[in-house]
Order: sequence, then C-alpha cells, then structure tokens
Amino acid sequence: MARRNRTRLLLAGCIVLGALAALLAAPVADRLSRTIAAQAAERPTLKAFGSDWELRRFMRRLARRYPPMPAPAMATPSAPAESVVVTAAGAPQPGITNVQEAGVDEGDIVKLHGDTLVVLRRGRLFTIALDGLHPVDSINAYPPGVDARGDWYDEMLIAGDRIVVIGYSYGRGGTQIDRFRIDDKGRLAFQDAYQLRSNDYYSARNYASRLIGSRLIVYSPRYLPYGDADPFEALPALRRWNPKEEGGGRFERIGTAREVYLPPNLPYDQIEAVHTVVSCDLAAAVLGCKATSVFGPESRTFYVSTHAVYVWLSPYWRDGERGRRAPSLVYRLPLDGGAPTATGVRGAPVDQFSFREDAGVLNVLVRSEGEGDAMWAPERTSGAVGLLRLPLSAFGDGLHEPGKPHYRLLPLTSEGYDFHNRFVGDYVLYGVGNGWGRPQNAASTIYAAPINGGAVAQLPLPHGVDRIEIIGRDAVVVGSDANNLYFSAVDLAPGAAPALGDRYVQNGAAQAETRSHGFFFHPEDGAGNGVLGLPITRPARPAYRQLTEDSAAVTFLRRSAGHFAPLGELAADETRLADDQCVASCVDWYGNARPIFIGRRVFALMGYELVEGALGATAIRETGRVPFAPRPVPAR
Repeated sequence: MARRNRTRLLLAGCIVLGALAALLAAPVADRLSRTIAAQAAERPTLKAFGSDWELRRFMRRLARRYPPMPAPAMATPSAPAESVVVTAAGAPQPGITNVQEAGVDEGDIVKLHGDTLVVLRRGRLFTIALDGLHPVDSINAYPPGVDARGDWYDEMLIAGDRIVVIGYSYGRGGTQIDRFRIDDKGRLAFQDAYQLRSNDYYSARNYASRLIGSRLIVYSPRYLPYGDADPFEALPALRRWNPKEEGGGRFERIGTAREVYLPPNLPYDQIEAVHTVVSCDLAAAVLGCKATSVFGPESRTFYVSTHAVYVWLSPYWRDGERGRRAPSLVYRLPLDGGAPTATGVRGAPVDQFSFREDAGVLNVLVRSEGEGDAMWAPERTSGAVGLLRLPLSAFGDGLHEPGKPHYRLLPLTSEGYDFHNRFVGDYVLYGVGNGWGRPQNAASTIYAAPINGGAVAQLPLPHGVDRIEIIGRDAVVVGSDANNLYFSAVDLAPGAAPALGDRYVQNGAAQAETRSHGFFFHPEDGAGNGVLGLPITRPARPAYRQLTEDSAAVTFLRRSAGHFAPLGELAADETRLADDQCVASCVDWYGNARPIFIGRRVFALMGYELVEGALGATAIRETGRVPFAPRPVPAR
C-alpha cells in the first residue's frame, strides 16, 4: 500500500519563479499529498473522546440499549498510541502478489526474500532457495509452546529480514501478529509474537493486513458487549506473548480515549462494534503499535489507498427513512497521522475492489443491499448498482452527506448474488458469476461504465463473471460454464467505446482459486502484452472445494497484439500427496496455488510443490520441481 497529506508572496520575480520551479520539480505524488493535506486542514474532523471517563460513560449507555446478554464468544485481545502514521521506506519494489494498489503490499501465502521464496501453508512457514531450487528451512507459524489447534494463520508479509504472519486464534482469543527472522540463506528463526484484542477478521475476498515500507497496517473488528461487562474490553489492546506468564501475558490498551472517535449522529441501536486500524513498525526491536478506533454497525468494508484507510460501515437494516439521515458512514483515516474524517453515504460496497481513490476523489461502486466484506457477506449482495464520486473535500465531521448529484445509477439486468467489480483505467467493470457453487451453463453480461459519465457498455458473455483482472490498459474476465473455463478480454482503448476482445476457452477446466491473489499478469511491454497465470482444476468443481483440494495445474496464456495464445500448464504431481500431520490452519481459506513471475523465471506453486517452467515463444516447459511437504513424524 504512499502518502498524502504552498507558497505565496510577491517579493521579486526571481523568488516567485524559483518557488514555481521547485514546485514543478517535486514529484507529482508529493504535490498531491500536500494539496490533500492542506484541504484536510481546512475542514472539520471527527471529535475524539476527551477522557476515559467520557468514553466509559458513552459505552455504558451503549451496553444498556438491550437486555443483558453474553458478549460474542469469538475473541479476547492493548500499548501507547496516536493516530495511524505510515512512513515510506524507499520506492516500492516489484512484487509477486497481485495487489490492488501499487506500493501497498497485501498479506498472502507466498512472498519473495532475495533469492528465497517463502511459503505459508497449514500453520507452517517454508523457505525454498531459487538458486538450485531446493528446500531450505521450515518452522511453525505460531509461537513455541502454544496449543495451536484453534488457530488460523492466513497472511504473510516481509519487511527487510523480518517475516510477519497474521492469524487468528480462537483458543487464546484475538488476532495473532507473529514475527520471524530470515537470513540471506533462507534460514528461519522465531522472534516474538503479539496478540491484538479483536474478533475474527476473516473475509472471503479481502485481506486484513497491508504493508507500506516497514509499516504494518491491520484492520480488526471488536463487537460491543451488552449488560454489565467491562466496556473497555471492546477497545484495542495488545499483549506480547509470554508463555511463562499466566494466560500468556496481560493485554495493555493501545492509546487513550483521544484515539477513539465519536460516531457522528448514529442511533445507539446501530452501534454494534469498534472498528480499529492498527499501525505497527515491523522494524522495531519490540513491536510498537498505534491505533485509531471508530464506532459503527458490525457490517464493514475495508480499503487502503496510498494515502488513507477507508472503513465503510452499513447497518444490516437500511434506516434512511428516519428523518432522511444517510444510513451508512464511510470513515477516512489518513496515513500521515491526520485526524479521521467521515461522511454519510448510502448503499454498500461489495468488497475492496469497489473502491478507488483518484486525485481528490473517492470512487465507490455500491449496491442497494449489502452486508460488507466480513466472512462470506461479499458473496451475497443484491439490488440496484450505483457509482459514487465522492470529493475528498466532502469528508468532515460525518454529520452531512454528499447528496444525490454525487451518485449515478448504473444498469444491471443479470441479477445475481455473486457480484464482482473492478476499476480499470477510466472505467469501472462489474457483472455476476457463479460464486462458491458449481459452475452453471448460463450467459451473463459484463458492464463497463465510464467513471466520468457517458454511456455504459453492456457486453454479452457466454459464461459467468467470476473474476475481473487488469491486463495492461485492458481487462480480462474469467468465468466458467459447466464444462469449460473462459478468458474474455475487454478492450478499453482510449477514445473508443469498450468492446469485447479476444476470447480463449480452456476446455475441461474450472478456476481453482477465487481469491484475487490466485491470478497474476506479467507485462512484457507497456502496450498490454504479457503472460498471465491462473490455477485450474477439473470442470464443474464447486468453488468451495478449493478449501480442501489442491489445484490440478497452473495454466499460462500469452497476450500479444490483443490475442490470447495458450502456453500450456505446469501440473501438480498427485502421487506426492501425503499426510502432513497438520496441527493449525488445516483448511486453505486463502488458497494454496499461485502463478509466480520473478524476472525471467516462471513458477507454479501448488500445495506442497513448487514447479519451475521455461517460457518459450509458443509454450512453457517444466524445468524443475521441488516438493517441500513437512516430513511425517514416525508413529510411536
């Protein structure tokens, strides 16, 4: 995931010209950051609580809105704090993860450290040397001495020589932040572990963690207790795991009441959770974290741009009829440490891909019925579709909303619950697919709406819209029928109406991964030519099988001059499957297969195998294969 956040006076022409020259010489991103920061300083912000007494009184009132009942059972997870502050650590390096925002890395199951590939799978970390292609090391992804049977370790990020694994523990309660050291040979060592007090962050589409430089950003929800429970148990807290202390250590509050912000004009019966964005410096010897917390409904969608974190909160019941008040809120938490702002909004985004922050504007594709991106909620949205063009100047104290002129109603004739959307260039694309069920023989439509207004292209497809990805200036829509897998290009040439481009059909296959990280496009020039990879499996396999079954292969296509050409597959060896004696995270919620491009080298990660291929003009051929499954422990 860079940053955001002028001069006047007339003394002499040389001073003015000098200042102007300096301004023009500054990077565009820096100028934009200063402009946004200057505008933000001129508008109202959210009001923080002034003291713990104020905050406790407010939360006590919330606890009494319903008869006493037990707090949600899912979690239990505090250090000094201010607002979230992120500093860059040099220019972003090319990554191997299919991220939404350049320069904002996302937690995934595979990352690169020098010439070593690091893989997170089923509660363990593995390293594989790319020089010679051989396994180097492995280690449990959880702290030594803990019972990890109720743990899920989902996301991994690397900053310098530190690996951080993000997970959730039902047994100990809270979001796990486990740090490991990796040396230049790929050897691993456990460093320390922390727990953030939270409920489960899982989303079938989104990722809880981002990395900008060495700054880790983690989103976590915490549901409010009812009755006489201590209300401060819902506030963000952190503990450093110490197995020698009772319960593993004591949670310490992150920050004070001044980092918790009053919900603007929300009825008490719609305040169900504390939503927290935590920022930690991974390079610190002892993890130092800061937190910013806001109140709102339980339903949320979380998006990180290079300038800010956005949290969109919508009640499960739409309440816009109450005095015309906007039923939803979107919070903006600046990454430069500025005060959070908010505005009233309507509708609900489907997932993180419903957002894009442009220069001075937040674009959001919304549906009239949605429940945020927690768990499987993004797989079941419905209703009308609209595009919100929200000027960043509209964010303030949250007591107002931008109004109807900022919304544009868009067409949707193929109603369905599995809705996908993506901003690509000057357009937002959207459509409906098969979801987590069995692929069906059904036609669909991909819609391409110009962000700045104009006619919406409605392009018919012989398959569902199960994935929308960016390939250069254009897009590719991936979907299946009951027998085959389709790759349909959408040409988005400047000055021309969107149109369907080339289509490739992979007979007898279906995509084996639904998460965005399962796809990768490796550009070969600046004109949209390149190679794409996607894990595949047998036809008509329900998508939910990806949680427990390995991919059959990774297929590769080359796009050249607008046309797709199959390059072949790197296939898994099913004879190598063995009992890995899994202890933690024994379901692949984040998938287990990835296409990987590193310079001129191409790999396919499939379960416990890494296969290398050599790309030719018309085909890919296997050149190396390394299994890295943990060795079974002999039975006693």
